[in-house]
Amino acid sequence: MAENLKLYTNPMSRGRIAHWMMEEIGQPYETQYLRYGEEMNAPTYTAINPMGKVPTLVHNGAVITECAAICTYLADVFPEAGLAPTAEEKAQYYRSLFFAAGPVEQAVTNRTMGWSNDDPMKAGMLGYGSYERAIAGLEALLGDGPYICGDRFTAADVYVGSAIGWGLDFGTVPETPAFKAYRDRLNAREAYQRAKAKDDAAMAEFGPNMGG
Repeated sequence: MAENLKLYTNPMSRGRIAHWMMEEIGQPYETQYLRYGEEMNAPTYTAINPMGKVPTLVHNGAVITECAAICTYLADVFPEAGLAPTAEEKAQYYRSLFFAAGPVEQAVTNRTMGWSNDDPMKAGMLGYGSYERAIAGLEALLGDGPYICGDRFTAADVYVGSAIGWGLDFGTVPETPAFKAYRDRLNAREAYQRAKAKDDAAMAEFGPNMGG
């Protein structure tokens, strides 16, 4: 049966992560760019994703949101792409994905927004403890590399690599040698380059106006 894959995204969004993953799986897909504001909040789209946000993937009528979920879903559904973990890789694969999607995302966002906790007694209430601990944990996950699961590139690298790449670009993660080397390895991938070129080309029409 022919696959029916449609990605709703915007070139100035986390949809770049999902777009990269789409290129990695090697399946034909449709891209629907949406502008911030009216288009993302239109009833036709909120019927698919009530959050009115991107990315959203629709696969044969099934809806998948959240970048980490999209990456793991595509790796599972298209095993021929070789992006899902082996039995031996699963612990590191899932640990890294959920650590980046949870503690790291929260720590970086809170720091960027200027929210901080100065009470050590309340640090346990935060899933990440502190920004410094989250970043140290993220760097430790890279290990000896070159990838999250060792010598083999997986969907975990798409998500974790995007988090590190964006963090380096916007100054929200420190420019450590390990982070920069990892970013550079991933940015050299052909699938990453194809997705980036498509999103960059769409910037003029869909990129401006982050309101809404």
